[in-house]
Amino acid sequence: MTPRILVLGGSGFVGRALLEVLQREGLFATVPTRRASSRRELGPLPGVQAVQGDVLNEAGLLERLLPGHDAVVNLIAVLHGSEARFEQLHVQWPHRLARACVAAGVPRLLHVSALGVGHHAQDGASALPSRYLRSKARGELTLQTVAPTVLRPSVIFGARDRFLNLFASLQALAPCMPLAGADARFQPVWVGDVATALLRCLQWPETAGQTYELGGPEVFTLRELVQLAGTLSGHLRPILPLPAPLAHLQALALECLPGEPLMSRDNLASMRVPNVLSGELPGLRELGIAATPLRPVAAGYLGGGVEAQLDGLRARH
Repeated sequence: MTPRILVLGGSGFVGRALLEVLQREGLFATVPTRRASSRRELGPLPGVQAVQGDVLNEAGLLERLLPGHDAVVNLIAVLHGSEARFEQLHVQWPHRLARACVAAGVPRLLHVSALGVGHHAQDGASALPSRYLRSKARGELTLQTVAPTVLRPSVIFGARDRFLNLFASLQALAPCMPLAGADARFQPVWVGDVATALLRCLQWPETAGQTYELGGPEVFTLRELVQLAGTLSGHLRPILPLPAPLAHLQALALECLPGEPLMSRDNLASMRVPNVLSGELPGLRELGIAATPLRPVAAGYLGGGVEAQLDGLRARH
């Protein structure tokens, strides 16, 4: 019998990459989505059953979906939000999901967390500097009773990312780039490698109960990543690193704009923790994956010209 996977958050950036690899392997995926447009886009895909509904808020939907599935992949998360929002999605939701998996007899749960959580997922999250990271750490703790497979990726890049595409779009518009957190360190990982890592964890039972850190082969500062995005997209602008007080004011001002902020004070706090592999946990190599370098992939999707980059920025609002 073909394994059945319930993918929560499957209509997002990582979710769509995961669905592609599941299809190639002949695995069947169920993807609940609250957006009718996402259901229409996912519906025609072979091996994908798109179900319209909100698992977070629609009473009983999660419990109805779980039976008959062999594994669940949890990709539901937010980067921006209030303390209450982070608590709801990163702590309460995983806890509810774990209990529902036990009740439904689903044997495997894969959970995507965040690089930077480190040992704080075990000894408490109070030492972490941001609401985002603290909630991610607490969320991992709520899952320990079900022996989950936890994946902690660094910032994820790919054709539909909201990271390099954003910096390319901004440089298409602005004469210079005032940059908060310019020296923050990241180890970007390709979305295709993250999707393949999830697939390997689904296929390899011995990954149950393990935690994997996912990063690419290179470490960059934020300044270097912004420069790379500008160079590859053809409109590199001068970068003006902001001192901490001005960075704080910039983030505060951006939080006041309508829509999802480009940068928040909590983002700045998160960047105080290096977003790089600790070397203490297994990663892509242990899953049989050679990490993909950033530059060749990014060159393929950032070279679409100014209009393509502006479209990417408009899509955020």
